[in-house]
Amino acid sequence: MHCVGRRALPLQHPKLVQHTVDFKAAAPFAALPHVDDVFIALGTTIKVAGSQAAFQAIDFEAVVAVAQAARAQGATKLGVVSAMGADPKSAIFYNRVKGEMEQALGEMGFQTLVIARPSMLAGNREALDQPTRAGERIALLATRWLNPIIPNNYRSIDAGDVAKALLKTVKRGQPGIHTLLSGAMQRQP
Repeated sequence: MHCVGRRALPLQHPKLVQHTVDFKAAAPFAALPHVDDVFIALGTTIKVAGSQAAFQAIDFEAVVAVAQAARAQGATKLGVVSAMGADPKSAIFYNRVKGEMEQALGEMGFQTLVIARPSMLAGNREALDQPTRAGERIALLATRWLNPIIPNNYRSIDAGDVAKALLKTVKRGQPGIHTLLSGAMQRQP
């Protein structure tokens, strides 16, 4: 198993090979091995990135570059985390970039492409060295109380549930493009 990231993960396993890459480098994926299944959970926010251009460099350019490198190394199945509301024609910049990314991946010829579109992600951001966002914390608390009346696709979802659903659906390997919404991912066993 190979993991590509901007920094090394704080875990080790005999079957895990970590590749720390600079996504801004000219050829960051030159040394990647042959792969079959690829999972991309790369993304940021405009605030953390610092600008719309920096956000697009990560959430579109880097994601597409990883997928292209994986495809060049033989990958036939791809699972990617996108966002609820992704639409290449959206007037909202964030949703438009996510939609354009999905569209670019859909044109690469993967046998199986699984796009996860979670609602607000719940999870331990500090463990991932990500900033805590006060507004998000308040929204997560509020949605937990209101869950019984919030439609499934709009409820917050644990990042682990997204990962399980993405893994299960990619491994199933049904040909075509499959979009997983939050409601379906929350029902995964």
